[in-house]
Amino acid sequence: MKILILNGPNLNLLGKREPEIYGSETFEDYFKTLKDRFNDHDLEYFQSNHEGVLIDKLHEVGFDFNGIVFNPGGYTHTSIALRDAISAITTPVFEVHISNLAEREDFRQKSYVSEVCAGSINGMGLEGYAIGIEHFVG
Repeated sequence: MKILILNGPNLNLLGKREPEIYGSETFEDYFKTLKDRFNDHDLEYFQSNHEGVLIDKLHEVGFDFNGIVFNPGGYTHTSIALRDAISAITTPVFEVHISNLAEREDFRQKSYVSEVCAGSINGMGLEGYAIGIEHFVG
């Protein structure tokens, strides 16, 4: 199975950014763990801080991959354009958030992408990505 893990803004700072919320492991290190854990599958990783680049990536892989595990970061709560991009592709998308959004600020309570995703998980730390992959690989 071919699965893209797609991370949005500020997730390149994992391991440095607010470790009390996001932990101290970099995503690159965690991605190595995921590749070992799901070694029978083709996992790719991409991160951007730019909304248009994320949309371009969704368009690029959204008709050929088996699944996309997507943490849109702060764009979750603001981007109709990302929602529309997910709706436009045929590859299913699973939404992931490291922190528990229900325990965060009021403005983080609304996800514009959840309704067009195949599933969603938050508050499970980095393990949420593995849960997203499991959704696709069984």
